[in-house]
Amino acid sequence: MGEACLMSELRIPPEIVAMNLAANGEAGREWLASLPRLVTELSERWSLTVGAPYTGGHVALTLRARRADGTLAVLKLTYVDVETRYEGDALRVWGGEGAVQLLAEDGALGALLLERLEPGVPLLEHPDRDEAISVACALLRRLWRPVGAGHPFKPVVELVEELAHELPRRYQARGQPFERRLLDRAVALCAWLAELAGEPVLANRDFHLGNVLSATREPWLAIDPKPLAGEPAFDTGHLARSLLPDEQERPGVHRLLDRLADELELDVARIRAWAFVRSIDNALWELETGGSDADWDLQCARLLQEQ
Repeated sequence: MGEACLMSELRIPPEIVAMNLAANGEAGREWLASLPRLVTELSERWSLTVGAPYTGGHVALTLRARRADGTLAVLKLTYVDVETRYEGDALRVWGGEGAVQLLAEDGALGALLLERLEPGVPLLEHPDRDEAISVACALLRRLWRPVGAGHPFKPVVELVEELAHELPRRYQARGQPFERRLLDRAVALCAWLAELAGEPVLANRDFHLGNVLSATREPWLAIDPKPLAGEPAFDTGHLARSLLPDEQERPGVHRLLDRLADELELDVARIRAWAFVRSIDNALWELETGGSDADWDLQCARLLQEQ
């Protein structure tokens, strides 16, 4: 399937269909059904020749595209929710410095036109994991920009206060699916994390090695932000979790967290706390949506417990 793909031939990767149906129900079904029309509309509006979709993602439909002047681009369509609504705003704050460049946007449609990153290999596939972690940390420090007054991003403090109330309710609704002490620890940490450490920056709940791609304009650029406004350590929650499969024993976990704290100049206790809370939140979300990673999330939480 080449660059010139007919809309009648639009193929939505099955993992995107499955995720949106599980997470968004009937609204997700309606969004999926609207995609051929949206791709046609946006291709005409932005003078695009649209090609094959990228695979490997689970939330957004991303399509190879070519602009009228011949430059390569990516057309991204996302179901608009609390996590995805302000992706374009985050990319504008970064202005292409350390992140993919935003070329055009229709926020109401959840549509972004982005520069195409080539060769586009995820940092996750870097052959030297130690070097990959250092690259990610250096990039993350560049992306912590002040958000300024009047920003649209949800404060991390509000998110964690909501989690303190919602995690017990969700735990009970799923029939207390894991040991109570893990839930109690997460709720206690939420109260501590609600005390903001430092001035808020543009934070990203989905920063990990898979969301950093190789490029030509810069060696590595971040993609796919899920922005909030909060302390820098918030970003390390998912990053640390994503690196835990390499560390199956507690000494290795301690070394990993200490390394992140050193390279990012952050409090290791805050890194551990955010990773733990994210693990419990994600485990419940996996159970709620019929996902397959709840056991991995709970394994992460158990590894992150302090002895």
